[in-house]
Amino acid sequence: MIHKEPLASYLKRRVFLGALGLSEGEPVVFSPLGQGEYNVNYSFIHPRTGKKLVLRINTGSQMHLEDQIGYEFTALQYLVPSGRTPKPLFCDREQGLLVMEWLPGRTLDYKTDMDEAAGILADIHSVPVPEGCRLIRPSCPAQAIYEECLDMVQHYYDWEKRDPEVEALLRQLVKETGNLPLTEKAGEGVPLCMVNTELNSGNFLIDPQGVSSLVDWEKPLVSEPAQDLGHFLAPTTTFWKTDVILSPDEVRRFVETYRTLVGDRMDCRLLPERVSLFLRVTCLRGVTWCAMAFREYSEPGRALVNQDTFRKLKAYMEPEFLAYILDTYVRKDFLA
Repeated sequence: MIHKEPLASYLKRRVFLGALGLSEGEPVVFSPLGQGEYNVNYSFIHPRTGKKLVLRINTGSQMHLEDQIGYEFTALQYLVPSGRTPKPLFCDREQGLLVMEWLPGRTLDYKTDMDEAAGILADIHSVPVPEGCRLIRPSCPAQAIYEECLDMVQHYYDWEKRDPEVEALLRQLVKETGNLPLTEKAGEGVPLCMVNTELNSGNFLIDPQGVSSLVDWEKPLVSEPAQDLGHFLAPTTTFWKTDVILSPDEVRRFVETYRTLVGDRMDCRLLPERVSLFLRVTCLRGVTWCAMAFREYSEPGRALVNQDTFRKLKAYMEPEFLAYILDTYVRKDFLA
């Protein structure tokens, strides 16, 4: 992590300015762009080209990687042929920062932008996985997600203040999701591609006047397209920021639109059943993460950073919501 003063000094050094084609002493003005749990972003205008760029500073790794920023930079390099992701320009692995192009657009609207989202994902997933690809490739992606769920939900099971009704529903969700074919290996009968794994509406940039894109490539993997589609369509994803839950018809329509836009670039014959699998295990991941976070937010003495987050956590832990997820998504395959 670069602290404020060292960062200000670093951004005036030849190694940084030279990588951008600038001379020492040439002024560059940075403006805050946004901050997440593990990254801080700034925008700036290149003094010579006039292009708007993004400086991204990494402060930690969700994937427990020693070179998190290098991992993200490499993924962006691989994805350039898609035309749907920011082009990476410079990376300093020691300092934990990268520079990439800034892309225009607004947040995705689940009611109006689904066809556009399908096109973005079709183009990204159709990029061939490079030979010797350095991205992590889980052997059984669905099983890996399920095992992560088991770790998260245990925090709630061990909590003395847990709600018995909520616990019972969580245990039933874990049990029934565990009966799905989670151990099928990636690449067996389905294409492999590079996936984002965090397809929240805020990571899409919809540009009605240009080319829409997908940003925030913090946790990419080599997996199958259905992992991204399942996450994107799951109610636990859509409901988090927007209060939207897609109907079964909307889910089916999206999958068919995606298949049409992929065309002959990938074999999508098994896509509906694979999306169904990943949608279900993603639902489990959403509620088990919320169960863990709900306990953390409820601990005495914790300073609540975001009341909206706590409100959502409470909504996800309502027995009615958990029962809805169990009955509507885990127990049913409406993509069959």
